Amino acid sequence: MRKKNYIKKAFELGFLYEKKYRGCAQCTIAAIQDSLGIKNDHIFKAASTLGGGIGKLTDGVCGGYSGGAIMISTSFGRRRNNFDGDEENKFCSNQLTIKLHQKFIDTYGSVICQEIHGRIFGRTFNLWDEEEKKEFERLGAHQDKCTNTVANAAAWTAELILNELERRNKTLRV
Repeated sequence: MRKKNYIKKAFELGFLYEKKYRGCAQCTIAAIQDSLGIKNDHIFKAASTLGGGIGKLTDGVCGGYSGGAIMISTSFGRRRNNFDGDEENKFCSNQLTIKLHQKFIDTYGSVICQEIHGRIFGRTFNLWDEEEKKEFERLGAHQDKCTNTVANAAAWTAELILNELERRNKTLRV
């Protein structure tokens, strides 16, 4: 499969998973894992509480962003067996996450969930309040708002991972 097809698949799965299952961080991770064939159930599970700006409090980083950062680190981060070293991988994962961060800034003006909500909805929400959550859904959270944010995060991250593999002259193992 060509690189642009992997990226397109990550976008489509990100949108679909957020629409169907909810949980922006896990949906971003699942979309990247499924499109690139790098599944890891422990990584997926570890992202359970990262949705909605962490714990659905919305004052933390966007789950799409944190899910993407996790997948970058999963692919290129510092390894436990080289905890006191591995500077090249640590640097690489940081540099790729900076690129992901910039894509969020360019598109949404922030990586913070509340601020992204302000940009795409025109307001913020308390996702623990039932009336607020109903309004969040009514305004299209899982029709085209958060779904597109997750889709973008998955596609951007897949592209960053694929570009780094290409730079290293490595192929994706699927």
